[in-house]
Parts: sequence; C-alpha cells; structure tokens
Amino acid sequence: MAKIKITQVKSVIDRTERQKKTMSALGLNKLHASVEVEATPQILGMVNKVNHLVKVEEVKG
Repeated sequence: MAKIKITQVKSVIDRTERQKKTMSALGLNKLHASVEVEATPQILGMVNKVNHLVKVEEVKG
C-alpha cells in the first residue's frame, strides 16, 4: 500500500475537540511536525476531516 507524509501546517488552537483528537491520533502534536503512514481508508478519512490543518504528500519508494 502507498505511504503518505502528513505535515501539520496550522495550529489546533480554537479548533473543535474532535479535530484536536484526530490530529493527536495521526501523531501530530506540534506545528510543522511530520509523520509517514500507510494510506489506509481509515487514515485517509482522518486526513479528510482535518485537511485544512495539514499538508499531504505521497512518499515515493
């Protein structure tokens, strides 16, 4: 399965509790932090919910 790199580009201050927990579940807790994860349907759904706070790139390799 493909891997994606998710980078937090906006703060979670003044966001809903659900969005804060989604960011935490993705492993993002600081601005400009990045994680590489498998592009499963569950992860893509979580990214879709917080797409205004993150930048997503496909990892080649």
